[in-house]
Amino acid sequence: MNVTRRRRPTLDDVAAAVGVSRATVSNAYNRPDQLSADLRERVLEAAKRLGYAGPNPVARSLARSESGAIAFMLDANLSIAFSDPALSITLDAFATAIAPGDHALVLLPGGDDGGPRAERVMRAQADLMVAYSLSDKASGLQAVRDRGLPLVVIDEPHLPGAALVGIDDRGGAAAAAQHLVDLGHRRVGILAQVCMFGFPGGRRTRAEAECSPLRINRERLAGYLDTLAAAGVDPDSVPIWEFTGMDREKALAGAHSALTEEPGLTALLCMSDELAAAAVVAARQLGLRVPDDLSVVGFDDTPTARLAEPPLTTVRQDLVAKGRVAGELALRLLSGRDAPKPTKLPTELVVRSSTAPVSAGGKRR
Repeated sequence: MNVTRRRRPTLDDVAAAVGVSRATVSNAYNRPDQLSADLRERVLEAAKRLGYAGPNPVARSLARSESGAIAFMLDANLSIAFSDPALSITLDAFATAIAPGDHALVLLPGGDDGGPRAERVMRAQADLMVAYSLSDKASGLQAVRDRGLPLVVIDEPHLPGAALVGIDDRGGAAAAAQHLVDLGHRRVGILAQVCMFGFPGGRRTRAEAECSPLRINRERLAGYLDTLAAAGVDPDSVPIWEFTGMDREKALAGAHSALTEEPGLTALLCMSDELAAAAVVAARQLGLRVPDDLSVVGFDDTPTARLAEPPLTTVRQDLVAKGRVAGELALRLLSGRDAPKPTKLPTELVVRSSTAPVSAGGKRR
C-alpha cells in the first residue's frame, strides 16, 4: 500500500491563510514588537490551525551563521565530571548567567588527554567555547583556535586571546600549608589529583608532580612546598601521591595506601575536598583519629567539606562567582567585545574540626 507523506505546512502557507507577507509571519515569531497584538494573534492562530510549528531553528542558524549555542568543554566523561561538586556548582551559576542571552548549552565530555577530542570540538555547533579546567595538552583547544571561535577559560589553561576567570590557587594552598605549620606539623603529605593521563595513581616524585599538564596542580603544589620549605621542611622529602577524588572507592584506596606507606605523617594537604573526605575515612579505617592523630586540609569548600565528619578545614573559593563571571565573559564575547584582563578571584582558609596542633615531639598523639 502506498502511503503519501503529508507535506509540512510552511511559513508561506500561513502568510497566504492570513493574507499577509512572509516577513509579517516571521516577525510574529522573531520580532513580535513589530506587530500589533491583534495581528500577531491572527498569525499564531492560523499557524496552529495549519499545524505550522514555527521557523526551523536549523535554517535560521544557517541564515544567520550562528547556532545560538555555547559549548562547555569538560575535562572528563560525564559520570566522572558530575561526581565533582565544584563543577556542578560552577556550571549551574554559568547557566544562570547566560540565561538572558537565550543560548543553548552543549556539553562536550573530556577524553584521555584531559579534554574533548579535537574531532568532537570541530563538529560542535556552537558560537563560543568554554574550557573548564582542561589540561595544557588537550587537543580540543587547538580545534577551537582552528575554528576561530571565542573562548572562555575557567581555571586553566591560560591561553593568549581567551577570556579567563580563575582563583589564587597558589595563595590558597600556601594558606593551607601555613595553617599546618603554625599548628606544629612538619611531617606533611600531599594528595594531588591525577594529572599524568594514563597513570593509574600512586606515589610521585616532586619532579614528576611539578611537570603536571594541569596548571592548578602545579600552582597548588608550589604553594604547599614553598610554605613548607620556608618552615624548614625539605620539599624533596614531602611525599606526594596522585589519585582521582571523583571515584570515591579509588580515592579511598589511594588515601589508605598513602597513610600505610608513610605511617609517620601527622597531616595531609589535599587538593580537593573529595580527596580530603576520602583521607578522613581511610584514617578511621586504620584506627587513626582526625584530628587527634592526623590533621587533614581540603580545597574548594564544597558541601562535602561541611558535611564530613569531622567537618573539614579547607580553602574556600567562590564557585558561584566563578561560574557567574564566566557566563558574563561569554555574553561579552558573543556581543563582539574584546576579552578583558584575566579575573582572579580570592581564596580564604576556613578552619573547622579536621585540624589540630601536633603533639609534643612532632609525632601523632
